[in-house]
Amino acid sequence: MADSTQFRTWLETRLTEGGDDVWAVGKATVTRRELRERVSFERAALASRNITEGSAVAVQMMPSFTLISILFALWSTGAQVQLLDPRLTKPETTRLLELCGPQFHITSGDNGGVFSSFRDETPVEVLRLPSGRPAESDHPLVQFSSGSTGLAKVIGRTSPSLCAEIERFARLPEMPRTGEPVLLLSSIMHSFGLVGGILHSLDVGSPLHFSSRPHARDLVRLLAEREIAAVFGVPLHFGLLARARDVPELPALRLAVSGGELLDPAVYQDFKTGFGVAVGQAYGMTETGIIATDLDGRYGPPTVGEVVPGLRTEVREDTLRVQLPQTPYLYADRADRFRDGWLDTKDRCTVRAGSGALEISGRADSLVAVGGLKVDLTEVEKVLGEHPGVEEAVVVFGDAIEAHVVTVGKVSRGELLGWCRERLASYKLPRSFHYASRLPRTSNGKVVRNREQLHIAHGRRPTTPSP
Repeated sequence: MADSTQFRTWLETRLTEGGDDVWAVGKATVTRRELRERVSFERAALASRNITEGSAVAVQMMPSFTLISILFALWSTGAQVQLLDPRLTKPETTRLLELCGPQFHITSGDNGGVFSSFRDETPVEVLRLPSGRPAESDHPLVQFSSGSTGLAKVIGRTSPSLCAEIERFARLPEMPRTGEPVLLLSSIMHSFGLVGGILHSLDVGSPLHFSSRPHARDLVRLLAEREIAAVFGVPLHFGLLARARDVPELPALRLAVSGGELLDPAVYQDFKTGFGVAVGQAYGMTETGIIATDLDGRYGPPTVGEVVPGLRTEVREDTLRVQLPQTPYLYADRADRFRDGWLDTKDRCTVRAGSGALEISGRADSLVAVGGLKVDLTEVEKVLGEHPGVEEAVVVFGDAIEAHVVTVGKVSRGELLGWCRERLASYKLPRSFHYASRLPRTSNGKVVRNREQLHIAHGRRPTTPSP
């Protein structure tokens, strides 16, 4: 039987290491000794609230040193962390709390709003939930999928799976090494930011840096002043940086890695031109952790890189499957995706000859039937995205194909329809166009692809032209 305390032991060992060497930098600098003191303080505070080994605790806090210290304190206590994004609305939060039934809900008192940049300290509010129950499994971490196409899935990470993922990152030669400063822009609510960022840096001793001002000019200044060696983010961050002007020489910068969503080839090229470093990719899922990496960007999109050490994958029926020792889902509603020890990622994939690198071409569930004919919605998105006046597009299907677009300046529906007519078969044409100043995104930066959620976000009905 796998050791359910393996991750706890790993964390306690790492927390005892180091003295006055830097652990992380926000507005203030925190040494590893100070980190130990913070974790010890939070552990005592949790114990005073009767949070002990086996307690189930929902944590929903703004990104901060306070949040990280509380996570470490809970794990070293032996409690189960159910990690909720602070941007969830009250009804969304209530649904997940009712489903998972934690005994405690820890917040920073300002949930449900626009996501805040990293801050050093946040308030801590601990609420005991009368109907809550102790952890019903030995998963130290419970996470929730992005929910880009519907309701979030509830995913349990075992102690061995977390340790195995930490080890996989450590075995990748391009990952940050001891003493190399890392600018972490990725959300620490999600797998790449949490494991590839927070836990990997603790594992190897690479100081973390956080920004409280996510603007291109401020980020470029931070990269230069702090001699950052690696920057981790999502495509949105690299698109922002790629538009920065007057980028200085950055001799320390050797690594830029994007995760959470497939990288736009144009962003890849623009960033490489402006910074002299290719944006690599870290491809994975909440269910599996990291799957494949192209950290130094040698392949470039749509290739996401080679499968990480110690993981088995195969392509079956055009989609990527990952071998896992047990289902990652804590509830039966997603059981159809895990069969005979293999998880179907639902990502359409091909394997490059020679290198074995994975190339992701879209979602298998982006295929819809229109009049008996198959349409790949990502193909329609790609065509719309190539229009010079379209900044961003997402295409969904209800009774018909509909496009939600963000434009640069005024672009008429007739113009977009004509553009699509020249490039797509008639049955692939969007029947309606919906304009927005920005597209709603999930908590880890992915564009929402759920039709109902898009309409709620826009607050008005789509307009249907006649093709």
